[in-house]
Amino acid sequence: MAKIKIKQIKSPIGRKNIQRKILVSLGLNKINREKVLDENPSIVGMIEKVKHLIKFERVEKWSWIVLI
Repeated sequence: MAKIKIKQIKSPIGRKNIQRKILVSLGLNKINREKVLDENPSIVGMIEKVKHLIKFERVEKWSWIVLI
């Protein structure tokens, strides 16, 4: 299964409450936090909702191990 690395680059201050909840559910709640998550339709949908607050990229099969 593919992995996605996401990093929060902007603050949710002044954003809708649902966008804050999405960031928390992705495991991000402070700027510059990073997470590596499995790529599935629910994660991709959440990323789409907050794409203006985060950076994301697909990671290679074994490169995500180094990030942990």
